[in-house]
Amino acid sequence: MLLFIKLHNMKKIIILAIGLFAATAASAQSPIRLGVKAGLNIPDIIKGDGNNDFDTKVNPGFNAGITLDIPLITGLAFTPELLYATKGYKAETAFGNFTQTTHFIDIPILATINLGGSGLNLVAGPQVSFLTKTNNKFDSGFGTVEETIIEDKSDRFKKSLVGGLIGFRYDINDKVDIHGRYALDFQKNNEDGSRETPEYRNQVFSVGLGLKF
Repeated sequence: MLLFIKLHNMKKIIILAIGLFAATAASAQSPIRLGVKAGLNIPDIIKGDGNNDFDTKVNPGFNAGITLDIPLITGLAFTPELLYATKGYKAETAFGNFTQTTHFIDIPILATINLGGSGLNLVAGPQVSFLTKTNNKFDSGFGTVEETIIEDKSDRFKKSLVGGLIGFRYDINDKVDIHGRYALDFQKNNEDGSRETPEYRNQVFSVGLGLKF
């Protein structure tokens, strides 16, 4: 029953986000541009004050999803997104190599500011992330152990996190853009880190390609 309630709540949040996209689009005075985007994620973590005496490396992943470009006034647009993204980190220990890959639904709520009438734009705004599952992999050199944790069945991590994002978008033409950005969670993944479940915040550099219709 608890699993059903959590899944139902996540579905409601995603439906509300899509509804917000649609309502904003309906009230806008200028043409709305629907788009898709995909890119490379270069994530790592910022460790907290818990039992985190280990070094980490980036764990490359991806992001993909849909976007809306809603002009508000000249040079300013509201550009919300709905993305599937992978994050995480790699760590080398005395006993082997550990890799954690986390899977999120990200909802960036962005403002896009055009710079000087050119194709270059500044993008910035808050982001809400919903954790869906976690993949852990440990390679001891003699064998590999893997586990997948469906996060609705686990209380080890927070299921939703608030963060922020800043970056750029360059419009090659009216349909294609390239972009780069940095995203940081303002909240920790948990509040009582341990060696088994370390306390950290996600940070992600990403680059990608967008297409508007």
